[in-house]
Amino acid sequence: MSKILIRGAKVLGGEAQDVLIDGETIAEVGTGLSAEGAEVVEAAGKVLLPGLVDLHTHLREPGREDSETVLTGTRAAATGGYTAVFAMANTFPVADTAGVVEQVYRLGQEHGYCDVQPIGAVTVGLEGRKLAELGAMHESAAGVTVFSDDGKCVDDAVIMRRALEYVKAFGGVVAQHAQEPRLTEGAQMNEGVVSAELGLGGWPAVAEESIIARDVLLAEHVGSRVHICHLSTAGSVEIVRWAKSRGIDVTAEVTPHHLLLTDELVRTYNPVYKVNPPLRTERDVHALRAALADGTIDIVATDHAPHPHEDKDCEWAAAAMGMVGLETALSVVQETMVDTGLLDWAGVADRMSFKPAQIGQATGHGRPVSAGEPANLTLVDTEYRGQVDPAGFASRSRNTPYEGRELPGRVTHTWLRGKATLVDGKLT
Repeated sequence: MSKILIRGAKVLGGEAQDVLIDGETIAEVGTGLSAEGAEVVEAAGKVLLPGLVDLHTHLREPGREDSETVLTGTRAAATGGYTAVFAMANTFPVADTAGVVEQVYRLGQEHGYCDVQPIGAVTVGLEGRKLAELGAMHESAAGVTVFSDDGKCVDDAVIMRRALEYVKAFGGVVAQHAQEPRLTEGAQMNEGVVSAELGLGGWPAVAEESIIARDVLLAEHVGSRVHICHLSTAGSVEIVRWAKSRGIDVTAEVTPHHLLLTDELVRTYNPVYKVNPPLRTERDVHALRAALADGTIDIVATDHAPHPHEDKDCEWAAAAMGMVGLETALSVVQETMVDTGLLDWAGVADRMSFKPAQIGQATGHGRPVSAGEPANLTLVDTEYRGQVDPAGFASRSRNTPYEGRELPGRVTHTWLRGKATLVDGKLT
C-alpha cells in the first residue's frame, strides 16, 4: 500500500507535526518528516484527530432502505470524520438474532467507508417481554458487546435486571433508552412553558430521570455495566453524577442537537425539530454542556436517525421523530464546546473517539495518534465556516435541523486503516 505524509497538522489541536502513514499503520509522528514516493497532504493550520466513533447510529438496513442503507450511512459517517459506527437494532427484521447482526456486520465490511459494529436488541422484537439471543449475538462473527432496544425503553425492571446479569458474563453493556412509556403517552415535545402555550402533549423530564435512577441502582445491585442513551435533562445529569460518585459502572452520552437546540424551536411547528427524547430547555442545554466538559457525560453520540421526506414533511403530530447527525456532529461540538472554551480538541478526541471506542470495545479505534497505531484519522479545517446544505449530504435522508444554519469546521480528510475515504471533502 502507498505511503501518505500528513504535513504540519495540529495533532489533537497541539503543536504542528507531520504524520507518516505506511499501509494501514501510522509509521512515524514528528517534525520535518519525509518519505520517498509518499502522497503529501498539506495540513498546516488543520487539526488531526483519531477517527471518530459513534456509539449510536441508525443505518435502517435491513427493512427501511428508503431512509438509509449501510452504504449511504457509512458514506455519511466518513464525510463527518467517523471511522466506526455502532448500528442500532431497530431494523426490520429487528437485530435480535445472530443472523441479522451478521448481515449488518458483513454489509459494513463490503462497503468499506467505515467499520460497522451492530448493536443487538435486548428483547425479542423490541417488545420488552423476552430476552433476545444475547449470547448467540456475542458469539457470532459480529461479536456484539452492546445491546439496546433504542427507540423503546426496557421498562420492565425484571427484564432489565436479567439483561444486566447476562451481559456481565462476557463484559457487555446494556444501553438504555430512558423513557417511562406511561409517562409519555401522547407526548409530542418537552413538558414545560412552551408545550403549555402550544397545546402539545408534554414529555416530562421525570420520564427519563426515573428510568435512569432505577437502572443505575440495578447496575449497582448486579455489578454490571449500563450505558444511558441520549441523556437530555439537567436532572438526569445529577443522577448520573451521583451514581458515578458511588462507583456504579454507568456511562452516558449526549447528542449534538441536545447541546445546541432548545424547545423554543418547536414554536415553528416544523417537524424537523421533533425528536426522541425531545429538545429541552436552555437550562438543560447548559447543564448538558457542563456535564460533558467535566466528564459526567462520557461521550457525544449522534443518534443519527434518517427518515424519508414523506415521514417528516407532514403535520407535527404525524411526523416521525429523529434527525440526521453524522455529517454535522463535529461542527456542532466545535460550536457548543470548543468555541465556547468548554473543551479543547484533545477533549473532543476523548469524547468522540477514545471513550466511545472504549465503551463499545471497538478494536483498532479510539487509539492515540502515534507510531504503531492503526491509521484511523480525521483531518479538520477548524477555521472554516459555512451554511449547512442538506442537498449535498451523503446520507439518503435530509431531515437535518441545521439547514441554512452557519456552523464552524469542516472535515477535509478521513482515513480508515490508511485508506482515504474522504479527500478534500469529497468521498473517494
